[in-house]
Amino acid sequence: MRLVIGFLLLFIISSCQLKELKKEKKEPTLSTRMDSIILHSDFNGVVVLAQDTTIIYSKAIGFSDMEKRKRLDLQDEFVIGSISKQITAVLVLQEIEKGTLDLEDNIETYLKEIKQTWSKEVTIHHLLAHTHGIQGLEEPLAFKVGTQFQYSQIGYGLLAQILESVTNKTFEELSMDLFKTYSLNNSYHPQREPSSHLVKGYVAQENGKLQYETNSLENFAAAGSFISNATDLIKWNYLLHSNQLLSPQSMEVMKTRYATREHPIFDTVEYGYGVLFKKGESNIQIGALGYAPGFVSASYYYPQSNLNLVVLENSVRHLPDFRKTFGVHIKLMEEVKRLND
Repeated sequence: MRLVIGFLLLFIISSCQLKELKKEKKEPTLSTRMDSIILHSDFNGVVVLAQDTTIIYSKAIGFSDMEKRKRLDLQDEFVIGSISKQITAVLVLQEIEKGTLDLEDNIETYLKEIKQTWSKEVTIHHLLAHTHGIQGLEEPLAFKVGTQFQYSQIGYGLLAQILESVTNKTFEELSMDLFKTYSLNNSYHPQREPSSHLVKGYVAQENGKLQYETNSLENFAAAGSFISNATDLIKWNYLLHSNQLLSPQSMEVMKTRYATREHPIFDTVEYGYGVLFKKGESNIQIGALGYAPGFVSASYYYPQSNLNLVVLENSVRHLPDFRKTFGVHIKLMEEVKRLND
């Protein structure tokens, strides 16, 4: 009888253990899922996921310098592309909080050298929201001010000039002061001397071979060529969304939907000032993607779980298909978003 009971207990324990093993196989951890995405791709970059600023997942895979076979690490710095627009938007909104600027000010007030009549119509708000229609400083507008969305680099370049005119500082000085104030020690304006941690960016040629890109910094700094690293961007997200960079009122203004765009990756998205989100998801997943020649990036905040995800890559493949180019970034974002479902 004891022998039978012993066999039954052993059978029950073995069954429970088998169920647990099956459960583990069916429900891999977030870290395991993220590892699988990264390791089953040609990803070359850095990924960091943090709860507030506490890192809960990190991975550096590939090379910062492919010719020298120099391995990437978490402190390496990347050109962050359009994530830069958040930095410019914060600098503008900080001046608005001080009373030196107003969203409804037209750009003629600050940029007298622009002789086009539209300088009396285009406001700071239009520049921030990409609804101005400016194609060039000597060209007519592409559409009536405020009636359409057209993603623009020049608009943020003009915002940098406006900031210079009201502060009597260069945009480089303004941005570096911001980084210093908040101890973002691996973030800087591209005109600063690059540190030894700045990685090289690469673009795949038609034959698939990666080639070093030499014009990664040719965009307006205010629009797309600030330099940072993953840990600084995690901290930036935390500071921004915990209202330490802006007042709660200004933060609400920044993440308000001002325009809808047919996006090459996300289909339809809503735009605030330097941040984007899918319709109705500003409180689920909000942030920005960044592209610069040789670099593809993502920096997103998940309000329901206070998670911050940063994905920085220095090899660009599959152009011009941005869905494939940002394929790993998108899959990682989807995994983190699932935690809120």
